[in-house]
Amino acid sequence: MVVGVARIELFFPSPNSLKAKRQILRGLMQRLEAHFKKVSLAEVDAHDLWQTAVIGISIVGKDQKFVDRKMNSILEFIQKNGELELIKAEVEFLSY
Repeated sequence: MVVGVARIELFFPSPNSLKAKRQILRGLMQRLEAHFKKVSLAEVDAHDLWQTAVIGISIVGKDQKFVDRKMNSILEFIQKNGELELIKAEVEFLSY
């Protein structure tokens, strides 16, 4: 079993309030949950910053190749979102 964990930093150029940032982030997270089944995600840092968010994502799979492929698909999906920029993504794999 392999667990993939990612810490993803996002930048929001257009919002000018926390409410606007949260709307964009909520929409992104809902689309991720709908498109990528069986993926866990949450906002994990920068809660009170209106142009920055940090989300955590985890995926469990039978081998690293599967988990890596799924994680890369998620990162590509996020990068295609025109309302935000992916600043940094740290991905780790834990094998059991």
